Amino acid sequence: MRILGLDVGDKRIGIAVSDELCMCAHGVRTIERKGIKEDIRQIKEICEEYGVEEIIAGLPINMDGTSGFRVQKVQDFVSLLKEQVSIPVNTWDERLSTVAAERNLIEADMSRKKRKAVIDKIAATIILQGYLDSMAH
Repeated sequence: MRILGLDVGDKRIGIAVSDELCMCAHGVRTIERKGIKEDIRQIKEICEEYGVEEIIAGLPINMDGTSGFRVQKVQDFVSLLKEQVSIPVNTWDERLSTVAAERNLIEADMSRKKRKAVIDKIAATIILQGYLDSMAH
């Protein structure tokens, strides 16, 4: 079984996939947003390519636990995705995933321009790894 992790943003969607044992998350790619139909088509294609059986989308809850406008945007996307795929689609609290991704890339001494190209994929990996770790307990 493989699980797909999504970091859904306004301009890009970061994609990560678990290994078959659901122990490790691996960044796969970043989708440049072109419209909901095209975004979902690409996600479905990736699901087929990797044999994904579940999708986890990061939910950008505020640090104080409240939901802002970004949460609603992700929930709307997840609702549309659920209508188009035949596998479970769930959300996972992604607080600080992008901050952690940025910190990791800065520590790796990656330039700002290069960070922009991979940060969403790294954030998706952090989101998915958090979910996988919670399953192990």
